[in-house]
Amino acid sequence: MLWKRPRIAAMAIALALTILLVSGNAWVSHSLVRSLEWQNLPRAEIPSSEAIVVLGGATKSATPPRPGVDLNEAGDRVIYAAQLYRQKKAPIIILSGGRIDWRGSGSPESGDMATILTSIGIPTEAIVQEPDSLNTHENAVNVQKILAARGIRRVLLVTSAMHMPRSLLIFKRQGIDAIPAPTDFLVSQGEMQELASTPKAAILNFFPDSGNLEQFTSAVKEYIGTVVYRLRGWL
Repeated sequence: MLWKRPRIAAMAIALALTILLVSGNAWVSHSLVRSLEWQNLPRAEIPSSEAIVVLGGATKSATPPRPGVDLNEAGDRVIYAAQLYRQKKAPIIILSGGRIDWRGSGSPESGDMATILTSIGIPTEAIVQEPDSLNTHENAVNVQKILAARGIRRVLLVTSAMHMPRSLLIFKRQGIDAIPAPTDFLVSQGEMQELASTPKAAILNFFPDSGNLEQFTSAVKEYIGTVVYRLRGWL
C-alpha cells in the first residue's frame, strides 16, 4: 500500500495512530470509565436486604498449575459479598454464573466463587448457587426464579462498578428490586485529580498506555452491550 497507494496508506496509518492516541490516553479512558462507574456510587449506609446476589466473571478455575481457584481483576465482588454478609446485610448469598466453554474448562463460576467464600469462613448453608447462566441477561432470569421460589423480593446486587448500570437495568426488567452495591472501581476521585496534578502529569497522561487502552476497551464494550441488550428487549 505504501508503494501502490501512498495516500491511502498514509491516511490509514494516521487514523490508526489517532485511535491509539485517543483511546490509550488517561484523560479519555478515565473519563469514559467514570461515566459508567459513577452512575451508582456506594451508599453511606448499605441497607439490609433478603439476599446478596453476586454476578460471575470474578474467578479463574483451578486448572494446573494453579493450586486452587484464583480471583481475577473483578474478584473484589466476591470479597465484598463476604463483607456484606458478615455485616448482616442479608442472610444468604446467591452466586450466579456458569462456565463458557471457550473461556476455559473447569467448574461453573458459581462453584468457584463458593469455593473462595467457604475458604474465608462463609458457611455453606448461606450460599445458593446458580450455575447455568452465561451472560448478564441469563443471570437475571435465573436468579429471578430462585428469588420467586424463596419468596425473596429485595436483593443487594454486587458486581463491578463499570458493569453495574447495565446489570441494574436488566435485573429491574425482570421485576427484581435490586439495590446496587458496586465494587471494583477502576477510577477514583484521587486518580481523576492526579490527571492534572502538575503540568508534567497533564502532558504525560496524553500519551498512550496499555492499561488505559484496556480500560477504554472495557468501557466501550459496556456501552455496546447496553445498546445490543436494549435492541433485544432485555433492558
